[in-house]
Amino acid sequence: MPTGEADRPASRVRSINSVLSTLRVFEEVALRQPIGVSELSRVTDIPKSSVQRCLVTLQEAGWLRVVDPERARWGVTMKALTLGLRGSGEQDLREVAGPVMKRLAAETDETVLLGLRDGENLVIVAREDSTQVVRVVQEIGVRVPLRATSGGVAIMALLDDAEVDELLRRELTEFAQAPVPDTEEVRREIARTVERGYALHGSSSWYRPHVASIGAAITDAAGRPVAALTLPVPQMRYDGSREKALAPRVVAAAEEISRLLSSA
Repeated sequence: MPTGEADRPASRVRSINSVLSTLRVFEEVALRQPIGVSELSRVTDIPKSSVQRCLVTLQEAGWLRVVDPERARWGVTMKALTLGLRGSGEQDLREVAGPVMKRLAAETDETVLLGLRDGENLVIVAREDSTQVVRVVQEIGVRVPLRATSGGVAIMALLDDAEVDELLRRELTEFAQAPVPDTEEVRREIARTVERGYALHGSSSWYRPHVASIGAAITDAAGRPVAALTLPVPQMRYDGSREKALAPRVVAAAEEISRLLSSA
């Protein structure tokens, strides 16, 4: 028997296990980002040294990057996000929404976020930044529970009662070091959103302390809410008069994207 032939099956198994571990690490980063090595090791039950090797491999391949250098926390790159959008058929959403988002950001001089619904979460897939010195910064690819952001609540306001009930049955205890609103509070905000046509976290958002936000849903050709525009504003320059000025612009932008998406 030629030298090394007996070792091939074991080598092949090790290679497969390495690939599976790398894919597992990638999946957990995508679900939990930003996340560090210690937490990844705990949730995957993979040794820290192996997790680190997987992260470096994925970084070199362009799938992951360090999003928080101070705490060495990782997140997905635009490469991963873009391929995911193309695979789900939602790449057109970003293309259609881009010019509208740019115009809204220029008109308001505030950050504009585009979130795509993924089950009970909203995934941030695009952003137009404010030119203000103090502005809201949000990483692309971050997943936020629908109930924790105005964009998500705007989506929930267009769902039927049974689907809302199912979403609210899924318990959340804490998110991003901020308290999660209880079910009745979310239901009240959904009802207010239905009445006024947009969701509002006025004094401070549930997801981001010291940030107010206005959210409006984006619908597909069938009228289903598939995404949302969110306009987050630092609380220091937000008041009721700004709501009156900003909310109609956010709603109009979301409606324009919905029309463009339906006709694309």
